[in-house]
Amino acid sequence: MHNGTDSLLAVDLGLKTGLALYRQDGRLSWYRSKNYGSIGRLKRDVHNILGSISSLRYIILEGDKSLSAVWEQEAARRNMYTRNITAEQWRRRLLYEREQKSGPDAKINADHLARKVIKWSNLSGSTSLRHDAAEAIMIGLWAVIERGWLQEVPPEIRR
Repeated sequence: MHNGTDSLLAVDLGLKTGLALYRQDGRLSWYRSKNYGSIGRLKRDVHNILGSISSLRYIILEGDKSLSAVWEQEAARRNMYTRNITAEQWRRRLLYEREQKSGPDAKINADHLARKVIKWSNLSGSTSLRHDAAEAIMIGLWAVIERGWLQEVPPEIRR
């Protein structure tokens, strides 16, 4: 058993992909954004990413459904749990209704909240946080609460 050392990878699916890795204490380990440009490059990198995180047990996917199979197949080979969610699922839990009236509003507010998660996790802030990385951070925050790694959004992140 990997008690206390499991990690969770949140993925905002697309050829422009956002990634956020969470530790079992509910804090963010790292986040990044990558523009693959082609499915072939994405497939090669998914193999490398999943192989490089020894503690990885859970992968939460949101976004372009046509790309989720790439992640799911590689995860299945490694006996990792995957789950597809919708943007509405994490937005409902993490954003106020007024903050998600439109897609652009939701993206702006997700960016704002993601920056708070970065700070709360004691990671250096990014002045150029891409929206796909910000959304991956939010997908991951939703997932660690859903898994019970955090009971609720920490007060330092809540407004």
